[in-house]
Amino acid sequence: MTERMENMDISDLLAKHKADGFMIVGNVDNADFYYATSFFVSDKYTYIQTSTAKEILVVSEMEKGRAKIESRITDIRTLQDYSYREKLKIRGDSYQAYVDCIAEILQKEGIRKIGVPRDFPYHTAQALKEEGFTIVDMESPFKKLRSIKRGDEVEHIRYTQKACEKAMAAAINLIHKSEIVDGKLLSRGFELTAENVRREIDIALLDAGCEAVGTIVACGKKAANPHWEGDGPLKANEAIVIDIFPRSKRHRYFADMSRTVLKGEASPEIQKMYDAVLAAQKEAIEMVKPGVLCSDIHNHVCDVLESHGFKTIRDGSKVGFIHSTGHGVGLDIHEAPYVGTQAIPLEKGNVITIEPGLYYPDQGGIRIEDLLLVTENGCENLTSLEKRFVI
Repeated sequence: MTERMENMDISDLLAKHKADGFMIVGNVDNADFYYATSFFVSDKYTYIQTSTAKEILVVSEMEKGRAKIESRITDIRTLQDYSYREKLKIRGDSYQAYVDCIAEILQKEGIRKIGVPRDFPYHTAQALKEEGFTIVDMESPFKKLRSIKRGDEVEHIRYTQKACEKAMAAAINLIHKSEIVDGKLLSRGFELTAENVRREIDIALLDAGCEAVGTIVACGKKAANPHWEGDGPLKANEAIVIDIFPRSKRHRYFADMSRTVLKGEASPEIQKMYDAVLAAQKEAIEMVKPGVLCSDIHNHVCDVLESHGFKTIRDGSKVGFIHSTGHGVGLDIHEAPYVGTQAIPLEKGNVITIEPGLYYPDQGGIRIEDLLLVTENGCENLTSLEKRFVI
């Protein structure tokens, strides 16, 4: 807890922007709020940090007791502390009454120039401006902090990744056990569909206290669209991209992994694609260590794939390797650092994916993805599930 409390001080950044404080007003999906407060709440909330690193959490009256127990913030206030109901009667608008309460807090704390994240609610910003406050938009002050995981965060991610692997193994096993009849995959006498496989994945994740939205089970040529979720019957002799990115329901941390499998016989073209992606991923993983630039890893992946005769995004191609090599994973599924064209050095504590892929409309898609923890001298692969194409 002490480590986290020390890390939350963003006064240097506020001084850079000449701001008196920083504020988040948002909802349950705001990862910065959870990171800063260690508190999960479904109601509207406000987090404030002053230029002297004083932190304030504003929640509804009914959440105050739980916040005192669960949140790392000690200064917890409620709307009723600032006569919310009376303000509501005067205003006749619950949102405006809420802003009035926040304005009163800011005034009493001597905050006139407020730093806010770039996704700050427009109406709140306008209402505060009308009351004489100056609003300064800032890049998330917690972005950098969140990119370097503490030990407890790594353990949360590790747990979610283990659940992800169990779900992936269940999905692959279901495909493996299917029978090939007239080019179709049958399971228990019925056509095996992407929906069947996703259901198997969801069950495994729920058993482990995790959940996933947008799971990809994409078969055949349409899988040349990297984010097509897939639907309908799965076919023999065609590559099936499975991409699972679940979140722990309790700790809120994500994990991420992809495997591509094929039931039947792979054509020489699709096998060549798989072999190239596997080789590119292997060499990229070997590069991961502190100080290595994300852009160098990405460019090397392009080098490997191009050496195998495939096109890449580096040359502006719209087929072949058409996305970045990876991304950070934590309280958001995509967060810093991004393993792409930017020359960002990796640091100990980063958790990143390495996920090269190839996509051709006449063949389909191939993607292989592992989750890695950057360590002092290299990396630890948090993904242990085998990479076997033809099953």
